[in-house]
Amino acid sequence: QVQLVESGGGLVQPGGSLRLSCAASGPILSINAMGWYRRAPGKRRDLVAGISSGGSTNYADSVKGRFTISRDNAKNTVYLQMNSLKPEETAVYYCNAEVQRVGMSGWYDYWGQGTQVTVSS
Repeated sequence: QVQLVESGGGLVQPGGSLRLSCAASGPILSINAMGWYRRAPGKRRDLVAGISSGGSTNYADSVKGRFTISRDNAKNTVYLQMNSLKPEETAVYYCNAEVQRVGMSGWYDYWGQGTQVTVSS
């Protein structure tokens, strides 16, 4: 079974930084787009940043200039470097990947279990 496992969340003070990682494992033939989403308490899950297999990136307006998404295709891993964090960015952060599985046609969407990021003094 394909799994996405996030790491790197935690408690950070306002203005601080965190780096999230998400590693995909299992019967993976190829990964297309990968991305990070977040869900704050009482709100919907929103896109934070996305990256294509070729490295093209897109960001939510609220994080442009502060967050950087990157990926290591050899490791099937996506990263999110978050700088100048704000209290309102406290949320559960989820990674997402569009995966082509070995022995199966088509692309399938997979999600990680989420990692908590708390920005507070």
